[in-house]
Amino acid sequence: MQMGLDFTLVAEVEELVAGVDEVGRGPLCGAVVTAAVILDPNRPILGLNDSKKLTEAKREKLFDEIKEKALSWCIARAEVEEIDELNILHATMLAMQRAVAGLHIQPKLAMIDGNRCPKLPMRAEAVVKGDSKVPAIAAASILAKVSRDREMAAFELTYPGYGIGGHKGYPTPVHLEALVRLGPTPIHRRSFAPVRQAYEALEGLAPV
Repeated sequence: MQMGLDFTLVAEVEELVAGVDEVGRGPLCGAVVTAAVILDPNRPILGLNDSKKLTEAKREKLFDEIKEKALSWCIARAEVEEIDELNILHATMLAMQRAVAGLHIQPKLAMIDGNRCPKLPMRAEAVVKGDSKVPAIAAASILAKVSRDREMAAFELTYPGYGIGGHKGYPTPVHLEALVRLGPTPIHRRSFAPVRQAYEALEGLAPV
């Protein structure tokens, strides 16, 4: 049985609170995707939880419900080129800034999943394991994960043979073997060691 989060766990009344989360820091390919959500306390969403603890079918259902019922939401990203230029941490912070900036209502507080916050024009608070504690962060995690998973499924068709639709770009044995056998694709992150090593093996030099 999948339990949802209790809205009484966090005071999301009296001030507008945005939950912010990311998906895709660890994969070897694809963008890092973030989301920001301001929930409507008058339109509760049952079953919210850390996206990783929900089935794909449940995430898909909640994805539509969150977009329908939230006061405001935004899905944003940092592209592979930005990850390679900035590093994954700074690219993630940039994507979070974009998600918050994309809200059509400015929150008074942004609650960020993890242990650090991007620079934002409002008060921000980092919450370790926030996607299993704060409903707005859980909602953001669902929007980000469903959005990125759908993109990875599409890349499965564009770049067959890597198993991207299954592992979503993470460095599984299947992915690492395919990377060596087939070489990197344009969506692979050149700054990540296994990808750089694959370039070196194929070309005899690191990509520039």
